[in-house]
Amino acid sequence: MIEALLTHSFLYMAILAGIAGSVTGGIMGSFVVVKRIVFISGSIAHSILGGMGLFLWIHRTFDIAWITPFQGAIVAAILSALLIGWIHLEYQQREDTVIAALWSTGMSIGVIFIALTPGYNVELMHYLFGNILWVTKSDVFTLIALDMIVIAIVALFRHQFLAICFDEQQAKLQKVPVKFFYLLLLCLVAISVVLLIQVVGAILVIAMLAIPAAIAANLTRKFTSMMILAVIIGSLFSIFGTAVAYQLNWPPGATIALVATLFYLISFRLRLRSLKVQ
Repeated sequence: MIEALLTHSFLYMAILAGIAGSVTGGIMGSFVVVKRIVFISGSIAHSILGGMGLFLWIHRTFDIAWITPFQGAIVAAILSALLIGWIHLEYQQREDTVIAALWSTGMSIGVIFIALTPGYNVELMHYLFGNILWVTKSDVFTLIALDMIVIAIVALFRHQFLAICFDEQQAKLQKVPVKFFYLLLLCLVAISVVLLIQVVGAILVIAMLAIPAAIAANLTRKFTSMMILAVIIGSLFSIFGTAVAYQLNWPPGATIALVATLFYLISFRLRLRSLKVQ
């Protein structure tokens, strides 16, 4: 694998993309696990197919070179996150109901625009199932830039995010603008989903967002330590999964997600044993 990294630049880019995705995934995945909104990531991941299909249709139909499916993914992800949060806050609807509606609507719109788009739409297959080996240098720079944005916002508002994750009512009593920070948190989750889609695809994004944070939660009780461990664990999964996929000629996104799942099952088993001992 080391020799392959030295001779094949696409593997080097893939490793960098995996680490970049794991940074935001580990940070925001920790909030997602603590807040117990894991399935929001699944809804966002599937609903963005509508944005990707629409932007690809515009790109092909009107020959606008600067419009890409990745841009559509970001727009659709943020809109989906804001819609989930707005309906939950203003109309007191259960988030799981809104999630189901967005999930199916986004997929339906995406399928329609894919059917209308001329040509073979291989780009969307990479977003659905993940193909980290297709990541370019510009993609890596984009991932790193989004990482910096997420890290900066979390560093500025970490205490407010923690307040609404653990106790929204207490946060209101402390004069924290809960609505604003709840929506901002969901937007950051949306960006994390888009980043991780570059690594494992929309279908498997839940695994890489939730599993590293869930394993980290079993190793520490401090939230900051949990985020750091989640980033490290996610990066290791990406590196190890890419190496296994290269050696066995398996799909890299699915292999990374499978590695993460196997290690989670092992950690869960060890956790159960430790609880029995206590």
